[in-house]
Amino acid sequence: MATYKEKVGTAVQNIAGEDGVVTGQLWYDSSDSEFKYKYQAYGNAWSSGGNLNTARSQANNGTAGTQTASIIYGGVDPATADTELYNGSSWTEVNNLNTGRRGIAGAGTQTASLAAGGYVETPGGVSAITETWNGTNWTEVNDLNTAGAHFGGAGTNTASIAAGDGQPSQRANKTESWNGTNWTEVNDQNNTRREAAVNGSNTSALFIGGGPAAPLRPFTELWNGTNWTDVADLNTGRFAGAASGADNTSALFFGGNSPGIALTESWNGSIWTETTNLATSRRSLSGAGTGTVGLASGGNLDPGGNTTSTEEWNAGINLGAWYTGGTMNTAKKVLGGFGTQTSALAFGGETPGESRTAKTESYNGTSWSEVNDLSSGKEQLTGVGTDNTSGLAFGGEIPPGAVTGQTESWNGYVWTEVNDLNTARNDLASCGTQTAALAFGGFTTANVANNETWNGTNWTEVGDLNTARRSFGGAGTNTAALAFGGYTTTSVANTESWNGSAWTEVNDLPEAVDSNAGAGTQTAALSIGGGTPRTKSWNGTNWSNDSQMNTPRGSLAADGTQAAAIAIGGAPPVTGATELWDGTGFITKTITTTTD
Repeated sequence: MATYKEKVGTAVQNIAGEDGVVTGQLWYDSSDSEFKYKYQAYGNAWSSGGNLNTARSQANNGTAGTQTASIIYGGVDPATADTELYNGSSWTEVNNLNTGRRGIAGAGTQTASLAAGGYVETPGGVSAITETWNGTNWTEVNDLNTAGAHFGGAGTNTASIAAGDGQPSQRANKTESWNGTNWTEVNDQNNTRREAAVNGSNTSALFIGGGPAAPLRPFTELWNGTNWTDVADLNTGRFAGAASGADNTSALFFGGNSPGIALTESWNGSIWTETTNLATSRRSLSGAGTGTVGLASGGNLDPGGNTTSTEEWNAGINLGAWYTGGTMNTAKKVLGGFGTQTSALAFGGETPGESRTAKTESYNGTSWSEVNDLSSGKEQLTGVGTDNTSGLAFGGEIPPGAVTGQTESWNGYVWTEVNDLNTARNDLASCGTQTAALAFGGFTTANVANNETWNGTNWTEVGDLNTARRSFGGAGTNTAALAFGGYTTTSVANTESWNGSAWTEVNDLPEAVDSNAGAGTQTAALSIGGGTPRTKSWNGTNWSNDSQMNTPRGSLAADGTQAAAIAIGGAPPVTGATELWDGTGFITKTITTTTD
């Protein structure tokens, strides 16, 4: 039998562990007698973008711009003329359409766009109105031949098609072509439907999905500049979704239906493949961009009304990865914890028998060991610290259900009671160190926004959160912090940034979540777990969805950095599972070998 060296030309390296190993490398791990290799994890993800200024649905249907230079116009508010431009981070209001309407066919770019047809509220009914945008103003030009609403558009402001409905309550298959001056009726689609999505150009487009509500249309038709041809169906038929794509060879179709859904499918020129869902389920939204770099804006939450939510799509980006670590000796939820992947502390919480515990465990990177307990059993507490030798535990709930402001200091061996919080509470968030900490939000007899800073001796009340909440994540230091997610009367996506004196609202999480945990800094943070197993990554401006945890859970503890975090315990069910996060996404795999 030929050896690996004979076949490949080099010997397999003998390495104890994986220090210094790079992606793509094969090596023999002498520490556990296994052959291994390492690779980079890639994936597709929606991330949060800047919110629209005006919540709306049924705005322009059709690609109008890119992920970093997009335009949205019209929609239901009721039928609005509002126009906004996106620069990759925020929307800016600009000059309105001459006629407010919804269900508009849109095409073009941020500086040269087309708006055709739509439903006008007053005096009411569908329109044939066409307007062009020059980057500053809208100008009325020649009308469509057939008035209609819920069209889709594709192309530019001088060469485009409008396809779809002729009437708001009827299904149609009309197609018209625009040459920069006039509309001309061209060949119809093969399938009659309404509220479908269109993307691409006037010579290379896709017509996707449609309704009514029953039966939902999974149909996809391809436009070659002359005719429509039936191609592979969607995996899930739906209407009122949106699409992005520059031509008919690569596209994204997302959202739709009533109530709204988050489903996203990717088109490769031949088939549709289900991929990562939108964070916010919705219908009647707008799309822009390409099949790999897209934008989803607005829509109707159904229920919940119209939304300002914007999400950005990126395909084939580097993702982080979770690895299994040692399991705690006692499974617990709503516990406190701090430290690193190789030096962590977990304390308090609630065991599977719903008993509050004072147990403390120390982690060395491989296994957990029981150490000295807290002064009393408590749950829904929090803590801060740099490693398993130095930190604080504070707040929480003690029998018979009373909140506490008790603060305890850990020296690596025992807990010592120090000065209490000014406001006793549980379910709070925190960040910082043993000598410089921040405690914010939580619950007393109601949700609170209270914020306190610790100087190593005393707690001092400082500027409150903008949104009172509990069960949320925190990251950073006592002078530069981030608060995200949580529960008010429902789960929220709110994110706030602390500058040492005041909290400022910044871009929301991609989805509402509570019972999540946090790690990292004000400008490079992770939201971990919660109502979903998802991990979200913060870059200082926006959140993006990252790899999911191996064990879905909320009510957990976490700490570390955006590149190297640790997640501990949680529920349901109550678990002692520990997971370690590698933000680089370098995944190590073991090769199964035989002695044959």
